[in-house]
Amino acid sequence: MQQVIVVGGGLGGLSAAHTILEQGINVVVVDKSAFFGGNSTKATSGINGALTKTQRAHKIGDSPEIFQEDCMKGGASRPDLVKVLCEESAPSVDWIIDKFGVDLSLVSRLGGHSMPRTHRGKERFPGMTITYGLMEKLEEIAENTPERARIALKTQVTKLLTDKDGHVCGVVCKDKDGKVYEEHGPVVIATGGFGADFTADSLLSKHRPDLSHLPTTNGEHCTGDGL
Repeated sequence: MQQVIVVGGGLGGLSAAHTILEQGINVVVVDKSAFFGGNSTKATSGINGALTKTQRAHKIGDSPEIFQEDCMKGGASRPDLVKVLCEESAPSVDWIIDKFGVDLSLVSRLGGHSMPRTHRGKERFPGMTITYGLMEKLEEIAENTPERARIALKTQVTKLLTDKDGHVCGVVCKDKDGKVYEEHGPVVIATGGFGADFTADSLLSKHRPDLSHLPTTNGEHCTGDGL
């Protein structure tokens, strides 16, 4: 059976991996770090959703349309992307609750929102709680059915492979022991930014040197490899 390669093991990559598995397709998740999570584990506010089960239980009269209006008022410049974000927000929050058993029973209203729509549980770091829920489930699947899901940590993707027509068809990987090998299949890139690389030849120095003097909450893994 064909596999899909997901590069990056933060919340974006883990969400992609589980979505792929739900479609009956095998997946391999590659991350250069020693563990999953990325910057998603640092999030302290919660996850936004409009018209979620939790909101309805609290009798909050929110909607994707109101969420869209708030985003546009906040300065968003791509209404097409805003529409997707807002319309998919409630199904995404409900998916995390129903599939992974994550507690998102509390809802608060943060700056820029006209409705309470930021979901979290009682834990201090909801980003960590959400990400760990998806991570632990993927690890369980990989352990019990390794033919369905594989995990490659301390492994860096160094190159995209393309076919004769220029279509991406796989990646070149380098593991912790220096072994170079190929993975074949469609590729989902879900890597993070470059805000923690302060070296002279970094993407930060090249594209935003004006920010180079500022401290960052990014993990040291944020070096822009995927970009």
